[in-house]
Amino acid sequence: MKSLKVALAALAAGALAGILFAPAKGSITRRRISQHATTYADEIKNSFEELSETVTQTLDSVKGEVATFRKTLLH
Repeated sequence: MKSLKVALAALAAGALAGILFAPAKGSITRRRISQHATTYADEIKNSFEELSETVTQTLDSVKGEVATFRKTLLH
């Protein structure tokens, strides 16, 4: 998870530096920043959704294993 954060931060910093140092009008630069911010926000949202799904699946699996183990101990 930490490497994902570092990669996203590096990507964002690189994109921002490229946009800020590119010779373009201010309105174009602002639009590009907005588009990139939206893209990164969507990527982060998707990453958290995937993480949430993985955690949910893992918890469901653990619950099943605990229930099975409990039945084994009680019988």
